[in-house]
Amino acid sequence: MSDEVTAEILSTHILDLARQGKRLDGRTPDEYRRIEVEHGFVVTADGSALARIGETAVLSGIKLEPGKPYPDTPNAGVLTTNAELIPLSSPTFEPGPPHPRAIEVSRVVDRAIRAAETIDLKKLCVTPSEKCWSCFVDIHVLDHSGNIIDAASLAALGALTHATLPQKRFGIAEADIPLAVEHFPVECTFTRLGETIVVDATFDEERAGQGRVTIATDEAGNIVAMQKGLIGAFSPDDVKEMAERAFRHGDRLRAIARGV
Repeated sequence: MSDEVTAEILSTHILDLARQGKRLDGRTPDEYRRIEVEHGFVVTADGSALARIGETAVLSGIKLEPGKPYPDTPNAGVLTTNAELIPLSSPTFEPGPPHPRAIEVSRVVDRAIRAAETIDLKKLCVTPSEKCWSCFVDIHVLDHSGNIIDAASLAALGALTHATLPQKRFGIAEADIPLAVEHFPVECTFTRLGETIVVDATFDEERAGQGRVTIATDEAGNIVAMQKGLIGAFSPDDVKEMAERAFRHGDRLRAIARGV
């Protein structure tokens, strides 16, 4: 039996279960898999965190170095987010140019960080128009078992909240200081399976999915970003319900990401 036929049979079974409010792994539609975030995973990085959601594993590393402000933002530092889907993490990823999913992950995570003003970029400016700190958020998907966006979001936030501004290394000051993190956005991703909308979809559930929405919330109770993916529609009531669910999950996810 071909992989395509097997996948189609499994997707049909997943949709049948969803109609009954059930999932393959026994979870409820609004239940996450086990979540863990390990900080300081890469000792050579200025900040790092390994996030696991079930069998999905994503590593984020922070690099801070002196740079030059962009001409249109002369009084602000620079923030760059990049995601890499390592081929060994999934048979669906291949070597070569950036995978479209990698571009999506980097943009969705970056949007939440920027919109929530996680870092006050103006505080990273040293000399207007001349010198600033550049903050690079690198994301590496190590194991893809579904919901890599939420795992990447947790890893990035965990790495930022434990990052250090390496002033001593670059001769700017006599001591390093913690990177100032102002806000703490986390992302919750929902996937439509027929008439049921589940959170934290597995790899197989994503293949059976008929639409995906990621909602980023902050600690103040704001929706700071939202992204729709896959083919499929959601009603206004669906979006309202997903937002309420995202808020309910937010505080726990933030606490795990920050290690508090």
